[in-house]
Amino acid sequence: MAKAFLPVCLWSSLAFSFSLPAEQNWFPVEVQADGKTLEYQPLEKISKAWRLCALLPHGKDHYWWGVSWGLAEEAKRQGVQLGIYEAGGYENLPRQRQQLLDCVSNKADALIIGAISSEGLNDLIAQLKDTGIPVIDLINGINSDAITASSSVSFADMATKSMLYILEHSQQRSINLAWFPGPVVAAWVQDAERALKQQLQGSTVRLLHGGYGATDNFSQATLVRQLFSREQPDYVLANAVAASVAQNFLSAENLTKVAVMAYYANPDVVRLIQEGQLLAAATDSPVIQARISIDLALRVLEKQKYARQVSPQIRILDQNSIQQLPLQQIIAPKQQWMIRQPLAEQNP
Repeated sequence: MAKAFLPVCLWSSLAFSFSLPAEQNWFPVEVQADGKTLEYQPLEKISKAWRLCALLPHGKDHYWWGVSWGLAEEAKRQGVQLGIYEAGGYENLPRQRQQLLDCVSNKADALIIGAISSEGLNDLIAQLKDTGIPVIDLINGINSDAITASSSVSFADMATKSMLYILEHSQQRSINLAWFPGPVVAAWVQDAERALKQQLQGSTVRLLHGGYGATDNFSQATLVRQLFSREQPDYVLANAVAASVAQNFLSAENLTKVAVMAYYANPDVVRLIQEGQLLAAATDSPVIQARISIDLALRVLEKQKYARQVSPQIRILDQNSIQQLPLQQIIAPKQQWMIRQPLAEQNP
């Protein structure tokens, strides 16, 4: 079983890419900014080539490839210097802490952080606030009053909207739902799981917990195989990596009656939806979140008005909607891999 399954999921994650048009003018884009719906516009110009650092958790899930691309493209468009670092996984909090310190030592003017842990950087972030260095929380969630602003979407809302889609698709019948949340230490996973359990209170849905794990193919494939060896779900709701490997597993095993939905989207998920294999996915437009995080940092540094919380609209990708939605807001273009680049040394 495993021998037939793993090569399929590895091929799909390594070989697939998209051809997307360039999108220099990604704005205006509809967002919720401090609770108000508006069309977001970045700054038209800035006063200097500010020095920014972006810290990301890893590049194993291609979701973060799109984030790194959005960061790099917006920094290039605005003419600022940007370092992009990834810690290699959610188990590597000490590495992300060191990357933060290295950025400060290299005279970064502001930091953009996709945090490994919701509270694991809090002492350092408090120190940054005391020294006047802005911190923008990007996507994952940081539980600290010391952050300056946040470009993020509620993963509680992502999970809720995904579950509502499944309930409508199932016509409210009793179902067995397999759930693969992701890494337990991540704030976004905690938020998604809490919301899902609240949504299912009093329902006829039987929740089959697939276990926690890093969002890489091997970890999630292991969890998928283990659950299907003991359960027979009707639906799967999962992180994007687990959704992809689950669908590949189902195809390899010819299990055609199980529908799979991802509660966020990456390139593999988008491909499977386009091919009619995956039911649907929620998307938080991570490329747009990355671009907005650059603008938020620049607004703070330029002493311009900024919103403390900016969130693109959550949208559902399925076979009906995916042709109408701009994929360059969600994923990186063809042949664009994870971007890792150091912040240039500051000239004396």
